[in-house]
Amino acid sequence: MSPPNSMSPATNGSTNGVAINGAKKLLDFDPSAAPPFKIADIRAAIPPHCWVKNPWRSLSYVLRDLLVILSFAVAATKLDSWTVWPLYWIAQGTMFWAVFVLGHDCGHGSFSDSWLLNNVMGHILHSSILVPYHGWRISHKTHHQNHGNVEKDESWVPLPEKVYKSLDTGTKFMRFTIPLPMFAYPIYLWRRSPGKKGSHFNPYSDLFAPNERTSVMISTLCWTAMALLLCYSSFIYGFLPVFKIYGVPYLIFVAWLDMVTYLHHHGYEQRLPWYRGKEWSYLRGGLTTVDRDYGVINNIHHDIGTHVIHHLFPQMPHYHLVEATQAAKHVLGKYYREPKKSGPFPFHLFGYLVRSLGEDHYVSDTGDVVFYQSDPHIPKFPTSATTKSKSS
Repeated sequence: MSPPNSMSPATNGSTNGVAINGAKKLLDFDPSAAPPFKIADIRAAIPPHCWVKNPWRSLSYVLRDLLVILSFAVAATKLDSWTVWPLYWIAQGTMFWAVFVLGHDCGHGSFSDSWLLNNVMGHILHSSILVPYHGWRISHKTHHQNHGNVEKDESWVPLPEKVYKSLDTGTKFMRFTIPLPMFAYPIYLWRRSPGKKGSHFNPYSDLFAPNERTSVMISTLCWTAMALLLCYSSFIYGFLPVFKIYGVPYLIFVAWLDMVTYLHHHGYEQRLPWYRGKEWSYLRGGLTTVDRDYGVINNIHHDIGTHVIHHLFPQMPHYHLVEATQAAKHVLGKYYREPKKSGPFPFHLFGYLVRSLGEDHYVSDTGDVVFYQSDPHIPKFPTSATTKSKSS
């Protein structure tokens, strides 16, 4: 049962249900109910070898991605055709995103059991795509430790109604209008989300404990070195060549990062709960995450779409997530949401993204179990359902 002042799936008609022929069909499963199993039950269902980290296997993925990136860059430079450049930008930006995922594994310690190897590779991988390794690693750890918690989560956290209504029109437009939110990551690194203070580059930010300041400073210096290298390259070779080779793929990478991380926690057919206070637990928060199928991109970006098990057990190597998920499904039951199968490319996910950004705007200031509410004054993109409704 939902606590007082909270919004339950049954009572909040606009927040929970699946649109079928223009009507809402309430589901017989309450995703906010406490699960009848423990995290130890999920762990016990996963084969022991899924926890083993093989540094050589992890390094092989780094080598694979590096060779692909270099090959793309050389081919695009030699061909130097405006027919080729758009294809290069999309492909290379996707590879930058794949590199980010490997650096993300280093941050979780799932790359290897070696603290030194994780940190060295994490700095190389993340600095190369302008991500401050330790700054991001620490804030991402906060996200995993508090996933699904309205007050403490860090990534794409819901805005309480009071904070949302205090935002100016421009901020709302930037946050909820496609495609602008898909380029929010650099802004988030510098100043975090609305309602939160701090910077991933500042060792004295509220994000970090005093004993983490040296690590953050090192990562900021590595980021600065990469930024200076790009500036120097622009001075030597010209701004346009560097922008074509690195700048546009970087923007594509940012769009991938924002889209994937957003869809891991938003846009499911049935709206999912967010928690406060005693209603939140690590397990209940983790069970609100969503797996996504990216077609041929699954292998390219190292199965990061297999996200529920990753959120519950971030120390597990990415190359075991699919097997572990299959093994854990019978324990998770309805708390596991089978992702819609993708074609070769995940075009179907854009519909989920647009709908969610048009509907998921804020949560109530009160209540320990809350669901997203919509601001009717924000323009929505037309969907097939709304189009049919208007035509009738």
